[in-house]
Amino acid sequence: MTAKCSIDIDAIPAALRQRDQWVCWRAEERDGKQTKVPVTPEKKSFASATDPDTWTAFDAARGDVAAGNADGVGFVFTDDDPIVGVDLDDCRDPETGDVDDTARDIIERLDSYTEISPSGTGYHVLVTGDLPDGRNRRGSVELYDTARFFTVTGDHVDVTPRRVARRQDALKAIHREYIQETESDKTSEADRLDPVAEDASEPAVDVDLEDEELLQKARNASNGKKFERLWSGDTTGYDSHSEADMALCYLLAFWTGGDRMRIERLFRQSGLHREKWDDVHYADGSTYGEKTIERAIANTSEFYDPDAGNESTHTSTNTAESSVDATRDESGRSRTYLTEKNRLLTERVDELEATLEQKTERIGTLEAEIKRLNAELAARDREAEHTQEEQSTTTSENEVDSEVPSVWRRLFGSHSK
Repeated sequence: MTAKCSIDIDAIPAALRQRDQWVCWRAEERDGKQTKVPVTPEKKSFASATDPDTWTAFDAARGDVAAGNADGVGFVFTDDDPIVGVDLDDCRDPETGDVDDTARDIIERLDSYTEISPSGTGYHVLVTGDLPDGRNRRGSVELYDTARFFTVTGDHVDVTPRRVARRQDALKAIHREYIQETESDKTSEADRLDPVAEDASEPAVDVDLEDEELLQKARNASNGKKFERLWSGDTTGYDSHSEADMALCYLLAFWTGGDRMRIERLFRQSGLHREKWDDVHYADGSTYGEKTIERAIANTSEFYDPDAGNESTHTSTNTAESSVDATRDESGRSRTYLTEKNRLLTERVDELEATLEQKTERIGTLEAEIKRLNAELAARDREAEHTQEEQSTTTSENEVDSEVPSVWRRLFGSHSK
């Protein structure tokens, strides 16, 4: 059994505490590994993330931990709430507090309530939104919104908000970048099952050009300015450095004919290259850079082919590309407007949610005060009734005492003369 989990009640958002979706958990060893087993608060039976009868209110669950009956509390995700949990495992050094780049990127982009896991080696991030369809786990990153429970400690990460914020756009982007299965992933799985499958590392088109000549063609293309910005390390216009990495890899995938080795070599010469590129972030041992290249190639449908036609054909292609780029620019401006509008609306929603949370907490405080005052008033009423009864009894006794001498006088008055 591990040490009891300390719970910082004040740090846990009211949006969680006010829901009756809490269980307790005990640490048990199963198959040689420590695991957290959900249990029903105030009972010794096992809890289930799909059975509401085994859940309770936050205070009841916390009380069970305080009584020594469990190691910690957990919040259950259901289809009836908008809350999504992001579980980041094995990404934090509990001794130094160092965080790997993937976890840091996800935490910064979600910008919502985040706490350190009980083991100290991971993080739990809570947001509101709709979890995108498809797979929900890859490597050490897992997303879930129903039929699971999160251990909750209140060990809040100071640089993150103290509320559960709505982050739909960021959630979709993170799911796409870190979780979603690409065509390359499917191919890799097929190769694993079929050893004689075609080697996926072979380029789609053989581009027999020196690197400098290839880069010059990329700079001279209709989208050459975009390529030059990314090549120089400029991430302007992208929500994160990772998205800029992916954008440059898309361009390199096109110009190299999908040659992953060449993309790797060229990317390392660009201004976007950083230490994260060589970090292993996936369960299959792939580095961040390898997986970025895989996804770029898998999502590139056309590749540059120097033998496809003469210079005039290439020029015609560039003209067509220019037309497409013009359409994309217009679409980009529209997207930028909608993105900004969405950002402003999201900020407004966050402000209203924060205000609502404050008002909810204030209502809770006032209700508790009203309950206390009512109890105090009832106690005073009982005390007043008791005092009144005592006074009434005393008055009756005094009246009886005052009548006794007169009775004696009437009976024995003649003898007293």
